Amino acid sequence: MIAALVYGADGVTEYDDIAAAKAAAGTTWVRVRDGTPAELESVAETFGVHPLVVEDVRNNVRAKTQSFDGYAFTLLKTVELARGEQSFEDEVRDEAVGICVGTDWVITLAAGPDDPVDRVWDAVVRGDERLLERGPDFTAYRIVDVIVDEYFAVLDDIETDIEAIEEAVTVSTDIETLEEINALRRDLLAFRKVAWPCREAIGVLARGDPPQVREETEKYYRDVYDHLVQVVDLTETYRDLTTGARDIYLNTLSQSTNEVMKVLTVIATIFLPLTFVAGVYGMNFAESPYNMPELTWRYGYPAVLVLMAVITGAMLVYFQRKDYL
Repeated sequence: MIAALVYGADGVTEYDDIAAAKAAAGTTWVRVRDGTPAELESVAETFGVHPLVVEDVRNNVRAKTQSFDGYAFTLLKTVELARGEQSFEDEVRDEAVGICVGTDWVITLAAGPDDPVDRVWDAVVRGDERLLERGPDFTAYRIVDVIVDEYFAVLDDIETDIEAIEEAVTVSTDIETLEEINALRRDLLAFRKVAWPCREAIGVLARGDPPQVREETEKYYRDVYDHLVQVVDLTETYRDLTTGARDIYLNTLSQSTNEVMKVLTVIATIFLPLTFVAGVYGMNFAESPYNMPELTWRYGYPAVLVLMAVITGAMLVYFQRKDYL
């Protein structure tokens, strides 16, 4: 989809021809969503955008900000938690959104869905006075701000999952719990790979390095930069929490294993003397120089059973006093 509009203090006008929109008075915004290579290249050629910009958007490269002759290019990533193709777990997915800001025009390029751009586009169409009066660099700021706000929504969902896991690891040693922890760690790592470069890209705009960013707009980009710093800090905090949850899970699993081993050890220890007694009285040396008088004793059999019972009881009392049971 290619759409174009021209806006200013006098209102908003939509155009079907991007060349006519470029020539019109006011701020021109050309939006390309899920565009084909030919559509992307057509827009780039009309506005003199470098082919590498289109290539970066199509290849979903690392977030960045670059200055070109006559415009500034910023590539950011939208993120969402979506159901994975190979599992039933949610995973972080990102899509590239390229924003080119000229002196009186702005272009947004997206190879896939661009919901944050759609929200700002609708605000312009509705006649938001702040957007109509403040130029293309402020429009780009609003798009960036919406993208970063979605980062917080994703982190909120991850935080909810972490809280559920922290409750589960103290009472459960199911393998599914460990799989959920590892999935969250993968999500946070993927999210960090998106947020960290975005912070660097917005930092360039916050400093006002590109001449297309006016001084009065820099403070808005600085506010977004502060939000991204908070996003990165929260990501690191959540990674620490998942690491702690994994350690708790492993400790709980180790403690459970130790309890089982302790019970088995107690049982084996109890049967050790009983096996010795049974082995001694099972040698049957009745007709030999080493005669065992107990073999012919009338009460020999019950006496051995009583001896075994006494040994077992004594060991159970001992283990109980030592808190082994």
